[in-house]
Order: sequence, then C-alpha cells, then structure tokens
Amino acid sequence: VHLVESGGDLVQPGGSLRLSCAASGFSFSGTTMSWVRQAPGKGLERVSSITSDGTSLHHADSVKGRFTISRDNSNNMLFLDMNNLRLEDTAIYYCAITLSGQRGQGTQVTVSS
Repeated sequence: VHLVESGGDLVQPGGSLRLSCAASGFSFSGTTMSWVRQAPGKGLERVSSITSDGTSLHHADSVKGRFTISRDNSNNMLFLDMNNLRLEDTAIYYCAITLSGQRGQGTQVTVSS
C-alpha cells in the first residue's frame, strides 16, 4: 500500500484548498477511502469518507457544507476540496484506507491570518 498526499499549504481563514492523494499497491477502485486529520495536540479525526464507487459520501459535522470528498478510480486518486477554511481546520491531513486505517505521510494544512 502506498498513499501519497499533496496540496497542503498556508491559507487565510475563508480560503480554499484542494488536497490530492495518489494511491497504489492495492485495489483502489474496490476500497472505501477516507481523509483523516490530526490537529496539534489532538487525536485523529475522520473528516470524510467515500465508498469505492463514489456513490456514498460522509462528512463529519465539523466540515459538513465546507469540505467535499471525491475520487477518480481511473487514475487511483482521492481528493478533498476544502472551502471556507477556519483556524480550527489546521492539521496534518492523511489519506487513509477506511477499514484498515493505513494512511500516508500526510500533508500540512495551516489556516492563519
């Protein structure tokens, strides 16, 4: 399993970012995937999940209406579109296989004015 996240950056409150995850080494198109995050001094939080075929999405209440998870099974890619970012969204964001919890190295998102 190989998961590589990208797209993290420093952004002002209210800004937007798109995170990407390149997956390989497993059957991506047959796997439910998630984005999880870890804020400084806090535990892991599952932000969003998407079923293997992309027909069912789930977003945590903390990001509902602001974040959207999507996937491209033809290219083994997972995405997280983040809008109206808040200070409390600052965290390391990981792409993860939902069932096993395996995740990549993460990408840093910092929301600051």
